[in-house]
Amino acid sequence: MHKNFKSVEKTVFGRGSYNQLGSIIDDRRNENDGFAVFLVDDYFDDKPLGDNIPSKEGDMVFFVDVQTHEPTTQQVDIIRDEILKTGLPAVIIGIGGGSAMDIAKATSLMVCNEGSSTLYQGLNLVKNPGVFAIGVPTISGTGAEVSMTAVLTGPEKKLGLKCEWTVFNQIILDPDLIADVPTNQWFYTGMDNYIHCIESENGIFNNAYSKAYGEESLKLCRDVFLGENAGQTPENDEKLMVASLMGGLSLTYSEVGVCHALSYGLSYVFETRHGLANCICFNQLEDYYGEGVVEFKEMVKRFNIEIPSNLAKDWSEDEITAMATIAIRLEHMWHHAFGADWKEKINLDLIKDLYRRM
Repeated sequence: MHKNFKSVEKTVFGRGSYNQLGSIIDDRRNENDGFAVFLVDDYFDDKPLGDNIPSKEGDMVFFVDVQTHEPTTQQVDIIRDEILKTGLPAVIIGIGGGSAMDIAKATSLMVCNEGSSTLYQGLNLVKNPGVFAIGVPTISGTGAEVSMTAVLTGPEKKLGLKCEWTVFNQIILDPDLIADVPTNQWFYTGMDNYIHCIESENGIFNNAYSKAYGEESLKLCRDVFLGENAGQTPENDEKLMVASLMGGLSLTYSEVGVCHALSYGLSYVFETRHGLANCICFNQLEDYYGEGVVEFKEMVKRFNIEIPSNLAKDWSEDEITAMATIAIRLEHMWHHAFGADWKEKINLDLIKDLYRRM
């Protein structure tokens, strides 16, 4: 069965394009005669961007906690319930990194669907389309701005709400918004995109469509992280923002693989942030993604980035088992990486050994 997926309907790209957000929201207010909900990364609560939210009387602004933990089903359920005390919004806007955007995508769905968001963790479980949703990334690499997944950690699993209605209706890509990202976070999140593309191309679901986006995204990543003018420059901010979008589209029509399966387990058990978790895992996967891991290590060296290692010495056997149990359940990722007979090649003990390398 070929994928029939929905893309973002409208995209604004360019320096200063954030200034168009207010007028774009006004179009939705006028069409639906409703209020706007802003879900903003709490990092910006005391920053200039936090003071430049184009809210109006009657709108709701939430500075969501995405610093101490990744998005959770409980967090989305609480926000949804608070919004519905006022009514159904005309538009929901997510401003921040992948976590803030995933919360916005999930919330836009949950205001129109009954029960806990835990009921909808999986593929095509959402019953009703959500309200109009706008994504404004302030860091690049997650691909959340274009993906059809809103990844949430629940009581039993870390898994996305995934359907065609999850995709943002509108995104605003303003490279000025990513200019001041701290170097380590810039790197970890940028590598999330790099790893998306390496995993996308190294699996059975890769095809001409995903390959075209993935190859161009990798080319841009290599310019940003290994090129003659590598680093955080205005030109590279533009390149990384486009690379993130293309990487997200590549994995949408392909799939991620070993690294992301392992990182989900690491994030679930130890609440390790997604980009860092991917780097920790990918650093140990040369057996599976040889040249990609070698190149990744060159990028790490270029920017003197610390990738935590020797972590497993402090992990209990129960913790390793818990991570491996989460990882092996992500069957679509293992299927992509190893084929339909992946269960003959991958088992719980092998995955535990991969964690013990970290």
